[in-house]
Amino acid sequence: MPYATVGLIGKPQHDGTHDSLNILAKYLLDRGCKLLVEETISREIEGHAHEACDLVCIGKQADLAVVVGGDGSMLGAARVLARFDIHVVGVNRGNLGFLTDINPDDIAEQLDLIFDGECLVEQRFLLEVGVYRHEKLKSNNSAVNEVVLHHGKVAHMMEFEIYIDGQFVFSQRSDGLIVSTPTGSTAYSLSGGGPIIMPKLDALNLVPMFPHTLSSRPIVVDANSCVSMRVSKVNSDSLQVSCDSHIVLPVLPGDEIRINKSQDKLSLVHPKGYNYFTVLRNKLGWGSKLY
Repeated sequence: MPYATVGLIGKPQHDGTHDSLNILAKYLLDRGCKLLVEETISREIEGHAHEACDLVCIGKQADLAVVVGGDGSMLGAARVLARFDIHVVGVNRGNLGFLTDINPDDIAEQLDLIFDGECLVEQRFLLEVGVYRHEKLKSNNSAVNEVVLHHGKVAHMMEFEIYIDGQFVFSQRSDGLIVSTPTGSTAYSLSGGGPIIMPKLDALNLVPMFPHTLSSRPIVVDANSCVSMRVSKVNSDSLQVSCDSHIVLPVLPGDEIRINKSQDKLSLVHPKGYNYFTVLRNKLGWGSKLY
């Protein structure tokens, strides 16, 4: 693959990340790549020529971004990098690592495959969320995994209504609602009892959080739908919308939260040999072949 300029992104002051970053820097410079390093970890690179810059700069200039860390690090970088024409791959220095394929012990071997074109580039869509008050946009952001409406206090119920493309679906009393992408179906949505959705499906997963009725169940809808959550005015004022558990938007009683499929897409790179069901088996402890 023609990766002439490569960006390095990671979690600062983490021993494992530090080691992997320096292995990556040497590998990439030996390949003749121009090296851009996120400014928060620039000091981690020891004795290797590089340029320190922010995520936007990496998105604009680099052909490939390598994220060293767990899924949280990947999500934070992806929300910015998805706006640009750049491929992204992850080195797993976290726990589960659904989005970070490369094993820290096999960095050179896995990157050899990617640079030789023996890889799969997969498009993952994002969500755009906006909080509206009296039909006026008050705040907005994006999410790779999920958008969650929840109470600011633990174990507090709220009342809200759900609309799909303007059509009333249901009203609910619960702790909130998770709206996840297929990418996020193995994250918070899964913990809440939602189904796993293959990444290629153009769908959204709506998962109620501790609903006050046994008949309330997750529902899968077309990803091109506009999902609207209208918060009842009887709620308290301590409500929030979170994006990937990183970004928090305040919500007041009477507000409307609108969620749409983003035009931005994350170009996720997988080395040769990647298989989604192998990832599920390994990460979730599913059984292997019997015969």
